[in-house]
Amino acid sequence: MRTATLGPAERDTALARMADHELDVLVVGGGVVGAGTALDAATRGLSTGLVEARDWASGTSSRSSKLIHGGLRYLEMLDFRLVAEALKERGLLVQRLAPHLVKPVPFIYPLQHRGWERLYAGTGVALYDAMAVASRHGRGLPHHRHLTRRKALRIVPSLKKDSLVGALQYYDAQVDDARYVTTLIRTAASYGAQVANRSRVIGFLREGERVVGARVQDVEGGTEYEVRAQQVVNATGVWTDDTQGLIGERGLIHVKASKGIHLVVPKDRIHSSSGLILRTEKSVLFVIPWGRHWIIGTTDTEWNLDKAHPAASSADIDYLLEHVNSILNVPLTRDDVQGVYAGLRPLLAGESADTSRLSREHSVAHPVPGLVVVAGGKYTTYRIMAKDAVDEAVHGLDHRVAECVTEEIPLLGAEGYHALWNARSRIAARTGLHVARVEHLLNRYGTLAEEVFQLIADDPSLGHPLAAADDYLRAEVVYAASHESARHLDDVLTRRTRISIETFDRGTLSAREAAELMAPVLGWGKEQIEKEVTHYEKRVEAERESQRQPDDLTADAARLGAPDIVPLQ
Repeated sequence: MRTATLGPAERDTALARMADHELDVLVVGGGVVGAGTALDAATRGLSTGLVEARDWASGTSSRSSKLIHGGLRYLEMLDFRLVAEALKERGLLVQRLAPHLVKPVPFIYPLQHRGWERLYAGTGVALYDAMAVASRHGRGLPHHRHLTRRKALRIVPSLKKDSLVGALQYYDAQVDDARYVTTLIRTAASYGAQVANRSRVIGFLREGERVVGARVQDVEGGTEYEVRAQQVVNATGVWTDDTQGLIGERGLIHVKASKGIHLVVPKDRIHSSSGLILRTEKSVLFVIPWGRHWIIGTTDTEWNLDKAHPAASSADIDYLLEHVNSILNVPLTRDDVQGVYAGLRPLLAGESADTSRLSREHSVAHPVPGLVVVAGGKYTTYRIMAKDAVDEAVHGLDHRVAECVTEEIPLLGAEGYHALWNARSRIAARTGLHVARVEHLLNRYGTLAEEVFQLIADDPSLGHPLAAADDYLRAEVVYAASHESARHLDDVLTRRTRISIETFDRGTLSAREAAELMAPVLGWGKEQIEKEVTHYEKRVEAERESQRQPDDLTADAARLGAPDIVPLQ
Protein backbone atom coordinates (compact mmCIF):
# COMPACT_ATOMS: atom_id res chain seq x y z
CA MET A 1 0.00 0.00 0.00
CA ARG A 2 1.21 3.52 -0.82
CA THR A 3 -0.21 6.90 0.13
CA ALA A 4 -1.81 8.06 -3.10
CA THR A 5 -1.20 11.60 -4.31
CA LEU A 6 -3.98 12.69 -6.66
CA GLY A 7 -2.66 15.60 -8.69
CA PRO A 8 -3.03 16.51 -12.39
CA ALA A 9 -0.31 14.10 -13.56
CA GLU A 10 -1.77 11.19 -11.60
CA ARG A 11 -5.20 11.80 -13.13
CA ASP A 12 -3.80 11.71 -16.68
CA THR A 13 -1.85 8.53 -15.88
CA ALA A 14 -4.95 6.87 -14.44
CA LEU A 15 -7.00 7.53 -17.59
CA ALA A 16 -4.23 6.16 -19.79
CA ARG A 17 -3.84 3.02 -17.68
CA MET A 18 -7.57 2.35 -17.65
CA ALA A 19 -7.55 2.49 -21.45
CA ASP A 20 -4.43 0.30 -21.79
CA HIS A 21 -5.52 -2.77 -19.83
CA GLU A 22 -8.85 -4.49 -19.31
CA LEU A 23 -10.10 -3.97 -15.75
CA ASP A 24 -11.90 -6.43 -13.59
CA VAL A 25 -14.27 -3.69 -12.39
CA LEU A 26 -15.00 -0.19 -13.67
CA VAL A 27 -17.05 1.94 -11.26
CA VAL A 28 -19.06 4.85 -12.64
CA GLY A 29 -19.87 7.60 -10.13
CA GLY A 30 -17.60 9.34 -7.61
CA GLY A 31 -19.96 9.81 -4.69
CA VAL A 32 -19.65 7.89 -1.44
CA VAL A 33 -21.12 4.65 -2.87
CA GLY A 34 -18.92 4.66 -5.96
CA ALA A 35 -15.85 5.51 -3.89
CA GLY A 36 -16.70 2.74 -1.43
CA THR A 37 -17.21 0.28 -4.28
CA ALA A 38 -13.80 1.14 -5.74
CA LEU A 39 -12.16 0.56 -2.35
CA ASP A 40 -14.02 -2.72 -1.83
CA ALA A 41 -13.02 -4.03 -5.26
CA ALA A 42 -9.39 -2.91 -4.98
CA THR A 43 -8.95 -4.48 -1.54
CA ARG A 44 -10.23 -7.82 -2.87
CA GLY A 45 -7.32 -7.80 -5.31
CA LEU A 46 -9.38 -6.77 -8.34
CA SER A 47 -8.00 -4.38 -10.97
CA THR A 48 -10.31 -1.40 -10.51
CA GLY A 49 -11.11 1.90 -12.19
CA LEU A 50 -13.31 4.78 -11.00
CA VAL A 51 -14.57 7.68 -13.11
CA GLU A 52 -16.71 10.67 -12.20
CA ALA A 53 -18.17 13.19 -14.66
CA ARG A 54 -17.78 16.19 -12.35
CA ASP A 55 -15.87 16.40 -9.08
CA TRP A 56 -15.72 13.82 -6.32
CA ALA A 57 -18.85 14.06 -4.14
CA SER A 58 -20.20 16.94 -6.23
CA GLY A 59 -23.74 15.52 -6.10
CA THR A 60 -25.57 14.16 -3.06
CA SER A 61 -22.41 13.19 -1.16
CA SER A 62 -21.34 16.78 -0.46
CA ARG A 63 -24.83 18.10 0.36
CA SER A 64 -26.06 15.86 3.17
CA SER A 65 -26.84 16.70 6.79
CA LYS A 66 -23.24 15.62 7.55
CA LEU A 67 -24.49 12.98 9.98
CA ILE A 68 -23.42 9.38 10.46
CA HIS A 69 -26.46 7.97 12.22
CA GLY A 70 -28.73 4.99 12.61
CA GLY A 71 -31.85 7.00 11.85
CA LEU A 72 -34.09 7.30 14.89
CA ARG A 73 -37.13 7.95 12.72
CA TYR A 74 -36.69 4.59 10.98
CA LEU A 75 -37.28 2.91 14.33
CA GLU A 76 -40.70 4.55 14.36
CA MET A 77 -41.27 3.07 10.90
CA LEU A 78 -40.28 -0.34 12.39
CA ASP A 79 -37.36 -0.63 9.96
CA PHE A 80 -35.19 -2.34 12.57
CA ARG A 81 -32.84 -3.99 10.07
CA LEU A 82 -31.85 -0.68 8.47
CA VAL A 83 -31.27 0.94 11.87
CA ALA A 84 -29.21 -1.98 13.18
CA GLU A 85 -27.09 -2.00 10.02
CA ALA A 86 -26.52 1.76 10.19
CA LEU A 87 -25.63 1.68 13.91
CA LYS A 88 -23.01 -1.00 13.28
CA GLU A 89 -21.50 1.14 10.51
CA ARG A 90 -21.56 4.22 12.75
CA GLY A 91 -19.56 2.35 15.37
CA LEU A 92 -17.05 1.05 12.85
CA LEU A 93 -16.44 4.53 11.46
CA VAL A 94 -16.01 6.19 14.85
CA GLN A 95 -13.83 3.47 16.34
CA ARG A 96 -11.83 1.91 13.52
CA LEU A 97 -12.26 3.11 9.96
CA ALA A 98 -12.14 6.90 10.24
CA PRO A 99 -11.80 8.24 13.81
CA HIS A 100 -10.10 11.38 12.42
CA LEU A 101 -13.14 12.23 10.27
CA VAL A 102 -16.19 10.85 12.13
CA LYS A 103 -16.88 12.33 15.57
CA PRO A 104 -19.59 11.83 18.22
CA VAL A 105 -22.09 14.68 18.53
CA PRO A 106 -24.80 15.15 21.22
CA PHE A 107 -28.44 15.98 20.51
CA ILE A 108 -31.24 17.24 22.73
CA TYR A 109 -34.77 16.07 21.93
CA PRO A 110 -37.25 18.44 23.65
CA LEU A 111 -40.33 16.78 25.15
CA GLN A 112 -43.56 18.77 24.79
CA HIS A 113 -46.03 16.46 26.57
CA ARG A 114 -45.88 15.12 30.08
CA GLY A 115 -45.93 11.41 30.86
CA TRP A 116 -46.56 9.45 27.70
CA GLU A 117 -44.03 11.26 25.45
CA ARG A 118 -41.11 10.65 27.80
CA LEU A 119 -42.05 6.97 27.96
CA TYR A 120 -42.57 6.70 24.19
CA ALA A 121 -39.47 8.65 23.09
CA GLY A 122 -37.35 7.28 25.93
CA THR A 123 -38.14 3.72 24.93
CA GLY A 124 -37.14 4.49 21.34
CA VAL A 125 -33.82 6.07 22.31
CA ALA A 126 -33.09 3.24 24.78
CA LEU A 127 -33.71 0.72 21.98
CA TYR A 128 -31.43 2.79 19.72
CA ASP A 129 -28.58 2.55 22.25
CA ALA A 130 -29.25 -1.15 22.90
CA MET A 131 -29.09 -1.93 19.18
CA ALA A 132 -25.76 -0.08 18.95
CA VAL A 133 -24.34 -2.17 21.79
CA ALA A 134 -25.73 -5.36 20.24
CA SER A 135 -23.86 -4.55 17.03
CA ARG A 136 -20.61 -4.98 19.00
CA HIS A 137 -19.58 -1.53 17.80
CA GLY A 138 -21.50 0.61 20.29
CA ARG A 139 -18.47 1.79 22.23
CA GLY A 140 -17.18 5.31 21.67
CA LEU A 141 -20.53 7.08 22.00
CA PRO A 142 -22.12 7.88 25.40
CA HIS A 143 -25.55 6.48 26.19
CA HIS A 144 -28.70 8.60 26.30
CA ARG A 145 -29.97 10.29 29.44
CA HIS A 146 -33.22 11.86 30.61
CA LEU A 147 -33.22 15.57 31.46
CA THR A 148 -35.51 17.83 33.43
CA ARG A 149 -36.59 21.07 31.79
CA ARG A 150 -34.16 23.03 33.99
CA LYS A 151 -31.21 20.83 33.01
CA ALA A 152 -32.15 20.98 29.32
CA LEU A 153 -32.31 24.79 29.46
CA ARG A 154 -28.85 24.91 31.02
CA ILE A 155 -27.53 22.92 28.06
CA VAL A 156 -29.58 24.88 25.49
CA PRO A 157 -30.28 28.36 26.90
CA SER A 158 -31.72 29.45 23.54
CA LEU A 159 -34.81 27.25 23.94
CA LYS A 160 -38.09 28.94 24.84
CA LYS A 161 -39.04 27.90 28.34
CA ASP A 162 -42.56 27.00 27.23
CA SER A 163 -41.32 24.88 24.29
CA LEU A 164 -40.51 21.86 26.45
CA VAL A 165 -41.42 20.08 29.67
CA GLY A 166 -38.21 18.03 29.72
CA ALA A 167 -35.82 16.46 27.26
CA LEU A 168 -33.74 13.47 26.22
CA GLN A 169 -30.08 13.67 25.24
CA TYR A 170 -28.52 11.07 22.96
CA TYR A 171 -25.48 10.80 20.69
CA ASP A 172 -24.90 10.22 17.01
CA ALA A 173 -21.90 11.12 14.86
CA GLN A 174 -21.04 13.64 12.17
CA VAL A 175 -18.66 13.94 9.25
CA ASP A 176 -17.55 16.38 6.58
CA ASP A 177 -19.19 14.33 3.85
CA ALA A 178 -17.18 15.61 0.87
CA ARG A 179 -13.85 15.33 2.72
CA TYR A 180 -14.74 11.77 3.67
CA VAL A 181 -15.37 10.84 0.02
CA THR A 182 -12.06 12.36 -1.10
CA THR A 183 -10.24 10.39 1.60
CA LEU A 184 -12.09 7.21 0.60
CA ILE A 185 -11.01 7.68 -3.02
CA ARG A 186 -7.40 8.31 -2.06
CA THR A 187 -7.53 5.15 0.04
CA ALA A 188 -8.84 3.16 -2.94
CA ALA A 189 -6.06 4.61 -5.10
CA SER A 190 -3.48 3.66 -2.48
CA TYR A 191 -4.62 0.04 -2.89
CA GLY A 192 -4.17 0.23 -6.67
CA ALA A 193 -7.46 1.65 -8.04
CA GLN A 194 -7.10 3.97 -11.04
CA VAL A 195 -9.27 7.05 -10.39
CA ALA A 196 -10.14 10.09 -12.52
CA ASN A 197 -12.63 12.87 -11.88
CA ARG A 198 -13.95 15.15 -14.66
CA SER A 199 -14.18 11.96 -16.75
CA ARG A 200 -17.63 11.24 -18.10
CA VAL A 201 -19.11 8.00 -19.39
CA ILE A 202 -20.73 8.84 -22.72
CA GLY A 203 -21.65 5.31 -23.71
CA PHE A 204 -21.15 1.65 -22.93
CA LEU A 205 -19.12 -0.83 -24.96
CA ARG A 206 -21.17 -3.87 -26.00
CA GLU A 207 -20.47 -7.30 -27.35
CA GLY A 208 -23.88 -8.67 -28.20
CA GLU A 209 -26.05 -8.07 -25.15
CA ARG A 210 -23.07 -7.95 -22.80
CA VAL A 211 -21.56 -4.70 -21.49
CA VAL A 212 -17.76 -4.96 -21.75
CA GLY A 213 -16.70 -1.47 -20.73
CA ALA A 214 -17.44 2.19 -21.33
CA ARG A 215 -16.49 5.11 -23.56
CA VAL A 216 -15.06 7.74 -21.25
CA GLN A 217 -14.54 11.37 -22.20
CA ASP A 218 -11.93 13.51 -20.46
CA VAL A 219 -14.18 16.51 -19.82
CA GLU A 220 -11.15 18.79 -19.38
CA GLY A 221 -9.31 17.94 -22.59
CA GLY A 222 -11.98 16.32 -24.76
CA THR A 223 -10.03 13.10 -25.39
CA GLU A 224 -12.15 9.95 -25.49
CA TYR A 225 -10.99 6.61 -24.12
CA GLU A 226 -12.32 3.08 -24.48
CA VAL A 227 -12.10 1.49 -21.05
CA ARG A 228 -12.74 -2.22 -21.15
CA ALA A 229 -13.86 -4.07 -18.01
CA GLN A 230 -15.29 -7.47 -17.20
CA GLN A 231 -17.88 -5.77 -14.98
CA VAL A 232 -19.14 -2.18 -14.85
CA VAL A 233 -20.83 -0.88 -11.69
CA ASN A 234 -23.28 2.01 -12.08
CA ALA A 235 -23.19 3.95 -8.79
CA THR A 236 -24.50 7.28 -10.02
CA GLY A 237 -27.14 8.02 -7.39
CA VAL A 238 -29.86 10.35 -8.65
CA TRP A 239 -28.43 9.91 -12.18
CA THR A 240 -29.03 6.14 -12.06
CA ASP A 241 -31.86 6.18 -14.60
CA ASP A 242 -29.87 8.45 -16.96
CA THR A 243 -26.83 6.16 -16.84
CA GLN A 244 -28.97 3.05 -17.33
CA GLY A 245 -30.48 4.78 -20.35
CA LEU A 246 -27.11 4.66 -22.11
CA ILE A 247 -27.51 0.90 -22.61
CA GLY A 248 -30.76 1.50 -24.48
CA GLU A 249 -32.82 -0.83 -22.34
CA ARG A 250 -35.31 -0.34 -19.54
CA GLY A 251 -33.53 -0.55 -16.19
CA LEU A 252 -34.53 -2.74 -13.28
CA ILE A 253 -33.98 -0.01 -10.67
CA HIS A 254 -35.61 3.40 -10.72
CA VAL A 255 -34.69 6.33 -8.51
CA LYS A 256 -36.76 9.31 -7.45
CA ALA A 257 -34.97 12.47 -6.27
CA SER A 258 -35.99 14.15 -3.03
CA LYS A 259 -34.63 17.63 -2.32
CA GLY A 260 -33.30 18.55 1.11
CA ILE A 261 -31.97 22.00 1.93
CA HIS A 262 -29.83 23.20 4.84
CA LEU A 263 -29.04 26.59 6.34
CA VAL A 264 -25.73 27.50 7.96
CA VAL A 265 -25.77 30.16 10.71
CA PRO A 266 -23.02 31.46 13.04
CA LYS A 267 -22.52 29.68 16.35
CA ASP A 268 -23.41 32.77 18.41
CA ARG A 269 -26.95 32.91 16.98
CA ILE A 270 -27.98 29.84 19.01
CA HIS A 271 -26.66 29.44 22.55
CA SER A 272 -26.29 25.72 23.11
CA SER A 273 -23.65 23.12 23.94
CA SER A 274 -25.63 20.40 22.14
CA GLY A 275 -27.37 19.82 18.84
CA LEU A 276 -31.16 19.68 18.64
CA ILE A 277 -33.61 17.32 16.97
CA LEU A 278 -37.22 18.44 16.48
CA ARG A 279 -40.23 16.66 15.08
CA THR A 280 -42.04 18.36 12.17
CA GLU A 281 -45.26 17.44 10.39
CA LYS A 282 -43.26 15.71 7.61
CA SER A 283 -40.04 14.49 9.13
CA VAL A 284 -37.47 15.67 11.67
CA LEU A 285 -35.45 18.86 11.86
CA PHE A 286 -31.84 18.92 13.05
CA VAL A 287 -29.78 21.77 14.46
CA ILE A 288 -26.26 20.38 14.15
CA PRO A 289 -23.03 21.79 15.64
CA TRP A 290 -20.57 22.53 12.84
CA GLY A 291 -17.35 24.16 14.05
CA ARG A 292 -18.08 27.85 14.45
CA HIS A 293 -21.52 27.35 12.91
CA TRP A 294 -24.81 25.50 13.11
CA ILE A 295 -26.34 23.50 10.26
CA ILE A 296 -30.16 23.57 10.24
CA GLY A 297 -32.03 21.06 8.10
CA THR A 298 -33.66 19.49 6.33
CA THR A 299 -36.61 19.59 3.96
CA ASP A 300 -37.98 16.62 2.02
CA THR A 301 -39.72 17.49 -1.25
CA GLU A 302 -39.88 15.87 -4.67
CA TRP A 303 -37.50 17.33 -7.27
CA ASN A 304 -37.81 16.80 -11.04
CA LEU A 305 -35.61 19.64 -12.30
CA ASP A 306 -31.83 20.04 -12.82
CA LYS A 307 -30.01 17.29 -10.92
CA ALA A 308 -26.53 18.81 -10.94
CA HIS A 309 -27.53 22.05 -9.22
CA PRO A 310 -30.70 21.64 -7.13
CA ALA A 311 -31.83 25.05 -5.97
CA ALA A 312 -33.15 26.22 -2.61
CA SER A 313 -36.13 28.54 -2.96
CA SER A 314 -37.28 31.30 -0.65
CA ALA A 315 -40.12 29.01 0.46
CA ASP A 316 -37.62 26.32 1.51
CA ILE A 317 -35.64 28.79 3.62
CA ASP A 318 -38.81 30.17 5.23
CA TYR A 319 -39.91 26.62 6.10
CA LEU A 320 -36.73 25.89 8.03
CA LEU A 321 -36.66 29.28 9.76
CA GLU A 322 -40.30 28.97 10.79
CA HIS A 323 -39.81 25.54 12.35
CA VAL A 324 -36.59 26.29 14.19
CA ASN A 325 -37.92 29.64 15.42
CA SER A 326 -40.89 27.88 17.00
CA ILE A 327 -38.60 26.76 19.84
CA LEU A 328 -35.97 29.56 19.99
CA ASN A 329 -36.34 32.51 22.36
CA VAL A 330 -34.43 34.78 19.93
CA PRO A 331 -35.71 34.06 16.40
CA LEU A 332 -33.34 33.68 13.47
CA THR A 333 -33.78 35.98 10.46
CA ARG A 334 -32.64 35.86 6.86
CA ASP A 335 -29.74 38.13 7.84
CA ASP A 336 -28.41 35.39 10.15
CA VAL A 337 -28.04 32.88 7.31
CA GLN A 338 -24.42 32.59 6.18
CA GLY A 339 -24.83 29.70 3.80
CA VAL A 340 -27.49 27.62 2.08
CA TYR A 341 -27.05 24.33 0.27
CA ALA A 342 -29.44 21.93 -1.42
CA GLY A 343 -28.96 18.24 -2.16
CA LEU A 344 -30.91 15.35 -3.64
CA ARG A 345 -31.56 12.02 -1.95
CA PRO A 346 -31.61 9.04 -4.37
CA LEU A 347 -34.71 7.19 -3.17
CA LEU A 348 -35.86 3.92 -4.66
CA ALA A 349 -39.06 4.71 -6.53
CA GLY A 350 -42.09 3.01 -5.00
CA GLU A 351 -45.83 3.18 -4.82
CA SER A 352 -45.94 6.30 -2.65
CA ALA A 353 -45.94 9.73 -4.27
CA ASP A 354 -44.63 11.20 -1.01
CA THR A 355 -40.81 11.13 -1.05
CA SER A 356 -40.63 11.26 2.75
CA ARG A 357 -42.23 7.80 2.78
CA LEU A 358 -39.97 6.16 0.20
CA SER A 359 -37.45 3.62 1.38
CA ARG A 360 -33.87 4.41 2.41
CA GLU A 361 -33.07 0.77 1.69
CA HIS A 362 -30.74 0.08 -1.23
CA SER A 363 -31.02 -2.27 -4.16
CA VAL A 364 -28.53 -4.05 -6.42
CA ALA A 365 -29.40 -5.45 -9.84
CA HIS A 366 -27.74 -6.96 -12.92
CA PRO A 367 -29.96 -5.54 -15.73
CA VAL A 368 -27.74 -6.91 -18.52
CA PRO A 369 -24.64 -9.12 -18.42
CA GLY A 370 -21.58 -7.09 -17.44
CA LEU A 371 -23.48 -4.22 -15.79
CA VAL A 372 -24.33 -3.96 -12.09
CA VAL A 373 -26.53 -1.16 -10.75
CA VAL A 374 -26.57 -0.09 -7.09
CA ALA A 375 -28.93 2.62 -5.85
CA GLY A 376 -30.86 3.95 -2.87
CA GLY A 377 -29.53 3.66 0.65
CA LYS A 378 -28.09 6.32 2.91
CA TYR A 379 -24.64 7.79 3.44
CA THR A 380 -24.02 5.88 6.68
CA THR A 381 -24.47 2.48 5.02
CA TYR A 382 -22.35 3.16 1.93
CA ARG A 383 -19.91 0.36 2.84
CA ILE A 384 -22.68 -2.26 2.86
CA MET A 385 -23.96 -0.98 -0.49
CA ALA A 386 -20.45 -1.20 -1.92
CA LYS A 387 -19.99 -4.74 -0.59
CA ASP A 388 -23.30 -5.87 -2.13
CA ALA A 389 -22.42 -4.28 -5.48
CA VAL A 390 -19.02 -5.98 -5.66
CA ASP A 391 -20.52 -9.29 -4.50
CA GLU A 392 -22.91 -9.04 -7.44
CA ALA A 393 -20.14 -8.08 -9.88
CA VAL A 394 -17.99 -11.01 -8.76
CA HIS A 395 -20.59 -13.43 -10.16
CA GLY A 396 -19.65 -12.22 -13.63
CA LEU A 397 -15.89 -12.67 -13.24
CA ASP A 398 -14.08 -15.74 -14.49
CA HIS A 399 -11.87 -16.28 -11.44
CA ARG A 400 -12.20 -16.76 -7.71
CA VAL A 401 -12.37 -13.54 -5.70
CA ALA A 402 -11.76 -12.92 -1.99
CA GLU A 403 -14.51 -11.85 0.38
CA CYS A 404 -15.03 -8.21 1.39
CA VAL A 405 -12.41 -6.93 3.86
CA THR A 406 -13.33 -3.22 4.14
CA GLU A 407 -14.58 -3.72 7.71
CA GLU A 408 -10.89 -4.05 8.59
CA ILE A 409 -9.43 -1.34 6.32
CA PRO A 410 -8.90 2.06 7.99
CA LEU A 411 -9.02 5.06 5.68
CA LEU A 412 -5.85 7.02 4.97
CA GLY A 413 -5.04 9.22 7.94
CA ALA A 414 -6.68 6.93 10.50
CA GLU A 415 -3.69 4.76 11.41
CA GLY A 416 -1.75 6.58 14.12
CA TYR A 417 -4.24 9.46 14.37
CA HIS A 418 -4.75 9.08 18.13
CA ALA A 419 -0.98 9.13 18.71
CA LEU A 420 -0.60 12.36 16.73
CA TRP A 421 -3.59 13.86 18.54
CA ASN A 422 -1.91 13.13 21.87
CA ALA A 423 1.25 14.79 20.56
CA ARG A 424 -0.48 17.88 19.16
CA SER A 425 1.27 20.30 21.52
CA ARG A 426 4.68 19.00 20.44
CA ILE A 427 3.59 19.18 16.80
CA ALA A 428 2.57 22.80 17.33
CA ALA A 429 5.99 23.59 18.79
CA ARG A 430 7.74 21.81 15.90
CA THR A 431 5.70 23.44 13.12
CA GLY A 432 5.25 26.90 14.61
CA LEU A 433 1.48 26.59 14.25
CA HIS A 434 -0.95 27.29 17.08
CA VAL A 435 -2.20 24.09 18.70
CA ALA A 436 -5.75 24.96 17.55
CA ARG A 437 -4.50 24.93 13.93
CA VAL A 438 -2.85 21.57 14.48
CA GLU A 439 -6.10 20.16 15.88
CA HIS A 440 -8.00 21.54 12.87
CA LEU A 441 -5.60 19.84 10.45
CA LEU A 442 -5.56 16.53 12.34
CA ASN A 443 -9.37 16.44 12.26
CA ARG A 444 -9.39 17.03 8.50
CA TYR A 445 -6.45 14.92 7.37
CA GLY A 446 -5.49 12.63 10.26
CA THR A 447 -1.89 11.52 9.90
CA LEU A 448 -1.85 12.92 6.33
CA ALA A 449 -1.59 16.30 8.05
CA GLU A 450 2.16 15.65 8.00
CA GLU A 451 2.02 16.27 4.23
CA VAL A 452 0.40 19.66 4.87
CA PHE A 453 3.03 20.46 7.51
CA GLN A 454 5.70 19.68 4.90
CA LEU A 455 4.19 22.17 2.45
CA ILE A 456 4.38 24.82 5.19
CA ALA A 457 7.98 23.88 6.02
CA ASP A 458 8.88 24.31 2.33
CA ASP A 459 7.01 27.64 2.07
CA PRO A 460 6.23 29.30 5.43
CA SER A 461 3.76 31.71 3.77
CA LEU A 462 1.42 28.74 3.37
CA GLY A 463 1.12 28.55 7.17
CA HIS A 464 -0.92 31.76 7.17
CA PRO A 465 -4.74 31.66 7.04
CA LEU A 466 -6.70 32.81 4.01
CA ALA A 467 -7.38 36.51 4.43
CA ALA A 468 -11.19 36.27 4.17
CA ALA A 469 -11.66 32.72 5.52
CA ASP A 470 -9.29 32.40 8.46
CA ASP A 471 -10.50 28.95 9.52
CA TYR A 472 -8.39 27.56 6.66
CA LEU A 473 -4.67 27.79 5.94
CA ARG A 474 -3.28 28.71 2.53
CA ALA A 475 -1.52 25.33 2.52
CA GLU A 476 -4.88 23.56 2.43
CA VAL A 477 -5.72 25.15 -0.91
CA VAL A 478 -2.39 24.07 -2.42
CA TYR A 479 -2.78 20.59 -0.95
CA ALA A 480 -6.28 20.25 -2.44
CA ALA A 481 -4.89 20.86 -5.93
CA SER A 482 -1.67 18.86 -5.55
CA HIS A 483 -2.92 15.85 -3.55
CA GLU A 484 -6.76 15.74 -3.60
CA SER A 485 -7.81 16.00 -7.28
CA ALA A 486 -9.16 19.57 -7.08
CA ARG A 487 -9.29 20.81 -10.67
CA HIS A 488 -11.17 24.07 -10.30
CA LEU A 489 -11.71 26.87 -7.81
CA ASP A 490 -15.23 25.63 -7.10
CA ASP A 491 -13.83 22.24 -6.03
CA VAL A 492 -11.71 23.89 -3.33
CA LEU A 493 -14.13 26.51 -1.99
CA THR A 494 -17.17 24.20 -2.01
CA ARG A 495 -15.89 20.68 -1.26
CA ARG A 496 -12.20 20.47 -0.18
CA THR A 497 -13.02 23.31 2.21
CA ARG A 498 -16.48 24.61 3.22
CA ILE A 499 -15.76 28.29 2.65
CA SER A 500 -18.74 28.59 0.29
CA ILE A 501 -21.21 28.00 3.13
CA GLU A 502 -19.20 29.17 6.16
CA THR A 503 -18.69 32.84 5.23
CA PHE A 504 -21.27 35.55 4.63
CA ASP A 505 -19.59 36.41 1.30
CA ARG A 506 -19.88 32.67 0.39
CA GLY A 507 -16.27 32.52 -0.69
CA THR A 508 -16.20 35.39 -3.17
CA LEU A 509 -13.65 37.33 -1.09
CA SER A 510 -11.38 34.26 -0.96
CA ALA A 511 -11.74 33.34 -4.62
CA ARG A 512 -8.79 35.26 -6.05
CA GLU A 513 -6.35 34.30 -3.30
CA ALA A 514 -7.33 30.64 -3.63
CA ALA A 515 -7.09 30.69 -7.43
CA GLU A 516 -3.61 32.22 -7.30
CA LEU A 517 -2.51 29.49 -4.87
CA MET A 518 -3.87 26.76 -7.16
CA ALA A 519 -2.39 28.26 -10.33
CA PRO A 520 1.21 26.98 -10.07
CA VAL A 521 0.02 23.43 -9.27
CA LEU A 522 -2.46 23.26 -12.15
CA GLY A 523 -0.47 25.34 -14.66
CA TRP A 524 -2.94 28.22 -14.84
CA GLY A 525 -2.01 31.54 -16.41
CA LYS A 526 -3.63 34.90 -15.66
CA GLU A 527 -6.44 34.22 -18.13
CA GLN A 528 -7.48 30.98 -16.42
CA ILE A 529 -7.27 32.59 -12.97
CA GLU A 530 -9.67 35.32 -14.15
CA LYS A 531 -11.98 32.73 -15.69
CA GLU A 532 -12.08 30.71 -12.45
CA VAL A 533 -12.76 33.75 -10.25
CA THR A 534 -15.42 35.17 -12.59
CA HIS A 535 -17.19 31.83 -12.85
CA TYR A 536 -17.22 31.38 -9.08
CA GLU A 537 -18.65 34.86 -8.51
CA LYS A 538 -21.38 34.21 -11.09
CA ARG A 539 -22.21 30.88 -9.46
CA VAL A 540 -22.62 32.50 -6.05
CA GLU A 541 -24.81 35.25 -7.48
CA ALA A 542 -26.98 32.68 -9.30
CA GLU A 543 -27.42 30.76 -6.03
CA ARG A 544 -28.33 33.93 -4.14
CA GLU A 545 -30.85 34.84 -6.84
CA SER A 546 -32.39 31.36 -6.74
CA GLN A 547 -32.87 31.71 -2.98
CA ARG A 548 -34.93 34.85 -3.55
CA GLN A 549 -37.37 33.00 -5.81
CA PRO A 550 -40.77 31.81 -4.54
CA ASP A 551 -40.79 28.21 -5.79
CA ASP A 552 -38.76 25.38 -7.34
CA LEU A 553 -39.38 26.33 -10.97
CA THR A 554 -38.22 29.92 -10.63
CA ALA A 555 -35.35 28.96 -8.31
CA ASP A 556 -34.11 26.34 -10.79
CA ALA A 557 -34.24 28.84 -13.66
CA ALA A 558 -32.24 31.37 -11.65
CA ARG A 559 -29.58 28.84 -10.60
CA LEU A 560 -29.08 27.71 -14.19
CA GLY A 561 -28.09 31.28 -15.03
CA ALA A 562 -24.51 30.28 -14.14
CA PRO A 563 -23.33 27.30 -16.23
CA ASP A 564 -20.55 24.93 -15.13
CA ILE A 565 -17.02 26.15 -15.77
CA VAL A 566 -16.54 23.12 -18.04
CA PRO A 567 -20.08 22.28 -19.23
CA LEU A 568 -20.88 18.64 -19.93
CA GLN A 569 -21.81 18.26 -23.59
